[in-house]
Amino acid sequence: MSKVAIIGSGFSSLAASCYLAQAGYEVTIYEKNDTVGGRARRLIKDGFTFDIGPSWYWMPDIFERFFADFDKKPQDYYQLDKLNPAYSVVFEDDKIEIADNLEDIKATFEKVEKGSSKPLQQFMSKAEENYEIAIKNLVYRPGESPLELITPQTAKKVGAFIGNVSKDVRKKFTNPKLVSILEFPVLFLGATPQNTPSFYNFMNYADFGLGTWHPKGGMYEVILAMEKLAKELGVVIKTNSPVDKILVDDMGRAEGLITNDQKFLYPTILSGADYHHSETLLPKKYRQYSESYWEKKTFAPSSLIFYVGFNKRLKNIDHHNLFFDTDFTKHANEIYEDPKWPEEPLFYANFTSLSDPETAPEGCENGFFLIPLAPNLEDTPELREEYFDKIMTRFESRTDQTVRENIIFKESFCVNDFISEYNSYKGNAYGMANTLLQTAFLRPNLRSRKVKNLYFTGQLTVPGPGVPPSLISGKLAAELIKKHNS
Repeated sequence: MSKVAIIGSGFSSLAASCYLAQAGYEVTIYEKNDTVGGRARRLIKDGFTFDIGPSWYWMPDIFERFFADFDKKPQDYYQLDKLNPAYSVVFEDDKIEIADNLEDIKATFEKVEKGSSKPLQQFMSKAEENYEIAIKNLVYRPGESPLELITPQTAKKVGAFIGNVSKDVRKKFTNPKLVSILEFPVLFLGATPQNTPSFYNFMNYADFGLGTWHPKGGMYEVILAMEKLAKELGVVIKTNSPVDKILVDDMGRAEGLITNDQKFLYPTILSGADYHHSETLLPKKYRQYSESYWEKKTFAPSSLIFYVGFNKRLKNIDHHNLFFDTDFTKHANEIYEDPKWPEEPLFYANFTSLSDPETAPEGCENGFFLIPLAPNLEDTPELREEYFDKIMTRFESRTDQTVRENIIFKESFCVNDFISEYNSYKGNAYGMANTLLQTAFLRPNLRSRKVKNLYFTGQLTVPGPGVPPSLISGKLAAELIKKHNS
């Protein structure tokens, strides 16, 4: 039985471990932190439960497909509820709730902009078509060749890779609120709508077509499910095991790794840790990408996140809330074009205790507040506090309540933590953005070109940022290992 070492235990690593174990490999995962999950971890404090990382469950079909590969269903491991409303978008003078089905969403659009339901239906039909092509023809391909993109279906969609989402949306809708709502989903891909190819409007189908879901107990329940499945398949998981070196023999083949001053020999290594960091574990001559390569890449944002326990129930909120009550374009420029701390940031807040009462003590509320930021910014306690005050002032104003005196505790996570906890390049939160020049074969490779039997997985490689793409990335990496080691 061939042995494989996997570095990291995030979604992509756990997925890969399951596929490899199923294929008969002896798999050991080495995780630097004391719990599994990579960027998807859990904070439990004073009876409150928070997801530290990902908090949106989109594309349920990808999760179903993953578990089905092992003759399982998500429901075998966790309870899944569809949210209604899926989320709310808060503007300066209004709040728009997005329902859990397209017909109700079309009615909402009509109220905001008369006549907009028809173009929305047209837009969504294209989005669904693109989603079908993406899922069936593109995202499950390993990014080894540009020819992977050429299929009878994609040949008809060349224009969709040249245009951008922002132009497409604005051709059909003039109301700035509706424009913001339709541009929002591509932010999960880590780039502005102006820099995201039109084809990626399939994210709008993921939003309005497939809906927003919640695993009871939070997103970490998915990690626990994957951990359980991996162990059922025979995977060994070692926590508190940071990898200090990837060993390469004289023939340029992966040989093993060093963790906690111990050497372990493995003929195949897969790293699901940050790609840039993973290559620093190699001697320089075996690194594929230079520092200048990484410097030139467009990275998805970092984040300032607050986990807040309130000693009362809050009003005028939903499970997911987007506060788009300031200038969207200005904040985007402060992330991508002129990186700096934003003057008036947009922010996101979720309260799982609304739909999942067990995540907070009775009569209380748990609040997760996130501000997208440019990576590599200065990060100090004073700046964190300044921005907490900024968003709390707006939160209280927009929801018409006072909450600050009801805070039991508050914890934060920002650029410095992404670096220290996850070895994240420049403290990015979501990996590398899916811009036109960073799509498919133009992303860092799943398979090292310089070290035989060394592979990579996760959101810096294909298919890209987000939880569903990470599941797919793990499968793709496992398939390459099987293909080249058979």
